Amino acid sequence: MLSPTRRSVSAVIAVDAALSAAVDLADEAPVGISMSAGWNAAAITFQISTDGVTFTDLFDSGGTEVAISSANVAAGRYISFTALLSNSFRGSRYIKIRSGVTALPVDQTAARTLGVQLRQLA
Repeated sequence: MLSPTRRSVSAVIAVDAALSAAVDLADEAPVGISMSAGWNAAAITFQISTDGVTFTDLFDSGGTEVAISSANVAAGRYISFTALLSNSFRGSRYIKIRSGVTALPVDQTAARTLGVQLRQLA
């Protein structure tokens, strides 16, 4: 059996900013992120949108912000998403990636380009 189609797109967080530009998921789900080599230590959280205009912070059904802990995020690292994390994006067409959490975003000291690995939804 052939594996699902995969592609990689870039999400850029500008210098002195904490939120990336929007990434169009099309009919795909994010399955991992390649971290920028100069990443300033911070957790990763997300905003989602169905229309690319109105974005909301991503929380699970228990009211917890969907996050990748700063302990697991490091410069130059590839972070593979669990199936549960990847499924959190179903129904979303666009995402933004945040350095830090909603209550405490962390501005990056230089522009950071993150590689977002996508896989076609089954």
